[in-house]
Parts: sequence; structure tokens; C-alpha cells
Amino acid sequence: MTKSIIFAQEYNGSQSSPFNVEGHHTPDTLAYESGVWISAAGSAMLPAGAHALLAQPTWIWMATQSGDCDFSADNVTFQMKTRDCCMIPPNAANVTINARQETRIIWMVIDGRLSSQFLQQMGAVMHRPMKQGALPSQMKLARHIVQATVRIQASQEGASAQLQQLLWAMLASHSGQPVAMDAVLSHEIAKVVDAMRKNQYRDSFSLGDMANISRMPVETFRKRFVSEVGMPPQSYQLFCKMERAKTLLKEGNSVKQTGVEVGMNDPYHFSKTFKNIVGMSPSMYCKTAQE
Repeated sequence: MTKSIIFAQEYNGSQSSPFNVEGHHTPDTLAYESGVWISAAGSAMLPAGAHALLAQPTWIWMATQSGDCDFSADNVTFQMKTRDCCMIPPNAANVTINARQETRIIWMVIDGRLSSQFLQQMGAVMHRPMKQGALPSQMKLARHIVQATVRIQASQEGASAQLQQLLWAMLASHSGQPVAMDAVLSHEIAKVVDAMRKNQYRDSFSLGDMANISRMPVETFRKRFVSEVGMPPQSYQLFCKMERAKTLLKEGNSVKQTGVEVGMNDPYHFSKTFKNIVGMSPSMYCKTAQE
């Protein structure tokens, strides 16, 4: 039997318990002084059924790699499907994952005096768990974080620097900066990503516009973008627009003004798009974030 970092029950890899691979990390001086670091990370294959999590004094970032589950904590419940992620605030109570089918999750514990500010920039709210989508690049970075955290158990030397680089790359990717699936984006694709960011996603580029910026034929550009970023260019553009909208709403902007700021002048169209991607209406999100 091995005691898990986040699962309440002990497990031994049997079908009735999570098969969990995880590791601890003790930050070096530079990571500690930065104010935010990864203290643990892991991945788990959850059989169908309910799985209780231990209350943590720090933040947890968790994503569904495959499968379908219901997440509940502090009287909040939502469904998580493949490539959904959630951020669980410190000391959240009664945290349970109810797997509808065999579900693979990936997770990391983020610690430090600046961890709350860091997670807020990633889309978290202070008082309750919040679900959102995760970019393919973020999922791949999270897998690298787990691999690095598990691997460093034998030797901590150089581990903090690697994990800090991966953690900040997660934030950069969430913020729409040109982080690729493997290393760095090609010059052609990076130009398109930078063009989207230039006016904070107020502009709306067609597929043809993006291809022109990259100086590639449309179909060649589309395939290259998917290959490097992990999702279609217009889906990526909408994801970034909605992340920008969430920031504006949390800052107190009205739904109408927020729509205008992300290039959607029709409030109905903006609200419908926001709800389809975020899972709740802009007004409900605003209320939730400011409670």
C-alpha cells in the first residue's frame, strides 16, 4: 500500500482504486524566492465510481486527459470531459471525482505565496473551483511536468529550474503567447499568433486572413497550425477571445463592453459563444467571479 498525495484512500493499483503515478518536489532557493512553484504532480487512471480527494492547503490544477467525470467540491458540481481542466482553491472541502467511465486525469499541486495570483492569471477564482478548457500545448506541458516531477525523485539537482520553466510556459500558453506543442512555434505560425494578441483579440481574423499573414496557402497554413498548436486556428482564436473576455468581466466590465473589446459587437452572439466555450453565461460568470 502506498499513501497518495491527493487521493483520500490508500491504493495498490487494483481495479477498484486509482492507478496513480505521482512525485514530490522540494523547490530550490530561486524557485522558493519566486513565490510560486510545483510541489507535487501526477497522473491517475480512475475506474468508474467515486474517488475522494484529500483537502489540500494549496492550489490544485487538474485536467481530464480522457474519459468523462463529474467533479464536486464545496457544493459546486460540474462535468469534466476530455481536455477540460479545473483549478481547486486551498482547503476546498468534500472534493470528489465521480468517474462515469474509466477516466485518466493529470494534476499538479502549486504552492507559494504568489500561487493565488498565478492561478488567477490562469483563470481561477479565489473562493470556488472553476472549470475551463485547456489548450493542447498546456496538456502537453502538464504531462512534461508530471514526468519531470516523478523522475526527480532520485535526484533533485536541476529539477526546480526545469519545473519553473514548464510552469511559466503553462501561463504563457494560457495567455496566448506562442508556445508550441514541442518547442517553439515556427516563424510563420508565430506571426499569426502575435497578430491575434496585438490588439488583445479585438480583431477577428478569417482563415484567409491568417493564411495571408503567414504567407502560406490556406490549406497548408491550416495543417501547419494544427500540427504546431494542436487545434484549428479559428478554435484557438475563439479560445483566446473568451479567456480575454473572462479577464475583462472579472475587472468589472459590462457584458456588452466585454463583447466589443473581443470583437463581438452583437451581445447575443457574444453571450452564446461565451456560454458554449466557458459553460456559463457572461453574466453568471461575472456574478460567480465577484461573489
